[in-house]
Amino acid sequence: MGTGKGLPGGQYRPLNDEDVKAIHQTSLRVFEEVGFQVGLKGARDLFKKAGAEVDDSNETVKLSPDLVMELIGRAPSTVMLCGRAADGQFDCEVGGTRVYMGTGGTALNVQDPGSNDRRPSRLSDVADMARVVDALDNIHFYMLNVYPNDVPARQVDVNRFGAALNRTRKHVMGGVYTVDGVRNVARMAGIIAGSPEAFRERPFLSMVTCVISPFKVDKHYGRLAVEAAQAGIPLVVPSEPLCGATAPITLAANLVVWTVDTLAGVMLAQLVRPGTPVLAGCVSSITDLRDLKYLSGAVEMGLLNAGASQLAEFYDLPVYVTAGMSDSKVNDAQAGYESAITNVMVALAGGNWIHDAAGFLEFCMTASYDKLVIDNEILGMTMRAVAGIEVNEQTLAYELIKQAGPGGHFVSSRHTRRHMRTELYRPQFSDRENRDQWNEAGRKDARTRATETVRGILDEPAEPMLSAEVRARIRESIPGIEDFILQ
Repeated sequence: MGTGKGLPGGQYRPLNDEDVKAIHQTSLRVFEEVGFQVGLKGARDLFKKAGAEVDDSNETVKLSPDLVMELIGRAPSTVMLCGRAADGQFDCEVGGTRVYMGTGGTALNVQDPGSNDRRPSRLSDVADMARVVDALDNIHFYMLNVYPNDVPARQVDVNRFGAALNRTRKHVMGGVYTVDGVRNVARMAGIIAGSPEAFRERPFLSMVTCVISPFKVDKHYGRLAVEAAQAGIPLVVPSEPLCGATAPITLAANLVVWTVDTLAGVMLAQLVRPGTPVLAGCVSSITDLRDLKYLSGAVEMGLLNAGASQLAEFYDLPVYVTAGMSDSKVNDAQAGYESAITNVMVALAGGNWIHDAAGFLEFCMTASYDKLVIDNEILGMTMRAVAGIEVNEQTLAYELIKQAGPGGHFVSSRHTRRHMRTELYRPQFSDRENRDQWNEAGRKDARTRATETVRGILDEPAEPMLSAEVRARIRESIPGIEDFILQ
């Protein structure tokens, strides 16, 4: 069975239609009666000009239900997030219930191949992680998953994107930190594409600017969102309401907070530049009520992000949702079952752009090379579940069953040969040998095999994905870029 990107989900529905309508109506009441804060005066002015009620003294914006629906209606229902392969094999048409799964960001630590310890992440890890992602078929995009602790903050944006774009052909998404960083990344994108117009036609990178729960578009992230929208860069506006901390303890109320948060970001993007390609974004989860720390491997995170996928479908918006992380510190059984259960839930719910789905441990604080390989297998199985069961005359195989009859077999039939490569998921990594063969191969467990796979990828010479001419132009045109990432 093919496990390609973009398969339609939506088979799993944790919310019924009345639930969705109730969350929607409650969210509209919040917009009208409670409002949300917008720290950037220019952004508040845009809302005021559109007809919102704005109180500059406390930076609060309130909107009527009709105005909310009008503004989010300006956002495209489908966003193209492209790769850089000539045949378009890495392009992603994001919207509806089509499912894509990839890495996430941004961890401060890295777990090296074969290690159970962690160390601070470096810029070289951004490039090396990109190489591993490029080699793993079931990871559909590369979200910049680590922060380079060895790079000055003012130079982080352009160096992270540059390191990734020179080592993978897949779409690159990342959070941004400075206005100059957004501008420099936009300039770099234009150089790589050939022109700013060519980049907007086929955007191979996108940016994340967060909304703060509950109900706050702060001055800094608001300015970054405005910059990205003005540059025509596809944008994600996620929020992270946490049950019992920045949202009420109940999952339904968390989804109300999330809906208001992310729709505020969607509306701002449309006010800056109508038609801006924007994804609603959900990173909702729960807190450990013993000490109020964030939890990433909780089953409730799967429920919340599956519910957010349904709500985004209701609003006809593409959505960035979260799954696949683990709170375990190492690649053990806990890391496997926590990652698998949320990935399956959110993918089956039709989450469009499922980030954090590969490579994260320890409350999203550590990115693991080995876990990228293990999760690549989980994602392949997850996408097989999304594909479901195809029922037609060929797959029902009545004539074949009739021919074989009682006590017959189907091992040598043409039907078996025709369908065996498309009907059944073929593991790329899992061990399915008998014990004698496993013993002869060295008795290797999944973690050991993952380490060998990563080392095999990274031991190969690093090939630049950008031409020598493009790399030279970037060096000449972009201040603060580290030379080694363009080698």
